[in-house]
Amino acid sequence: MIRNNEFQRFEMEFVRKQKLDVIRNFQIEEALYQEAVALGILPLKNPLDGLEVDIEIARVINSVSKTA
Repeated sequence: MIRNNEFQRFEMEFVRKQKLDVIRNFQIEEALYQEAVALGILPLKNPLDGLEVDIEIARVINSVSKTA
């Protein structure tokens, strides 16, 4: 069985060996965007929908981090 440390070393070495391919990254991003449009997720019907929930979550997180 692979231990967590061994896997992390393998993963870091694997990432180091990878070449950065900006063109490919943009192609992947564009494909993901097109899929979201095809699924009807984007564009957002109401971009502010759920904003109140996000603000409340931020308030709670900020109050906890200030007291910790």
